[in-house]
Amino acid sequence: MLILEVCTNSIQSAINAQQAGAHRIELCENLEQGGTTPSYGLIAQARKHLNIKINVLIRPRSGDFLYTDQEYAIIKEDIAMCKQLGVDGIVCGILLPNGDIDVPRTKALVELAKPMSFTFHRAYDFTNDPFKALEDVISTGADCLLTSGQQPTAIQGVHLIWDLVKTAKGRITIMPGSGVNAENIEYLMETGTTEFHMSGTVPIESGMAFRKWGMSLGNPETDYKILESNMEKIRAVLAILHKP
Repeated sequence: MLILEVCTNSIQSAINAQQAGAHRIELCENLEQGGTTPSYGLIAQARKHLNIKINVLIRPRSGDFLYTDQEYAIIKEDIAMCKQLGVDGIVCGILLPNGDIDVPRTKALVELAKPMSFTFHRAYDFTNDPFKALEDVISTGADCLLTSGQQPTAIQGVHLIWDLVKTAKGRITIMPGSGVNAENIEYLMETGTTEFHMSGTVPIESGMAFRKWGMSLGNPETDYKILESNMEKIRAVLAILHKP
C-alpha cells in the first residue's frame, strides 16, 4: 500500500488533509521556517477532529539541529505531552557539531516515544555523509527517514533517495518529502519507496476587512495570508498513488 502523509500547519490544514483522503498527517507550526513543535491546544484539537494517524513534529526552535541540554529537555517534555494526547508518531532529529547523527540522544528519544512511531526528519539532509547517516539513523531504532535526498527538493535529490531505498533494504522506511506534487510523484514512485510526504499548501487571503496601514509583523506581503493545505493538490497526488 502506498501512503501519503500531509504536513499540516493548522487545524484547518489537518482537516483538509483528512477530507482529501490523506492516510496520515505531520502536524507542525511555522511551516515557512521548516516547522516547529505545535502547541498543546493544536495537537489536542487535531486529535479531537481527526481519525487518521497524527505524527507530530518535535522541533523546539527554527534553525539548525544542534540542541543544548535545555532544548533536549524540552524535546523530551513535548514527546511526553504527545503520548498523553494520543498521538501516533513523533518526528524529530538531532545532529552533532560535526554533522553526524547524534545517535545516543536520538536513540533515547526513540525509546521514550514508544509505543509511538519515530520518524527521523530532514535534519538528515544536513549530515556530512548520507550513507553513514542512514546507518546511524537505522541504529537508533527509528521507523522512518524523511528526506529530500540532501537537496532542496525531493525531485532534485531523487538519485540519492533511490540509493537510500536500495541500501536500506527494508530496514527503515525512506519517505521522500519537499516539493512533492502531482507533477513529480510518479517519478518519485520509481524509487521503490512506499510512503510520500507533501504539504500542498496555497496562500489563503485573510478575512480581515480592516488592515492597519504602515503596520507589519515582519513581511507586509504575508501578514494577511495564511498557508493552508489544499484538498485538490492532495487529491491529485492520491489519484496517482491509487491508480491500478
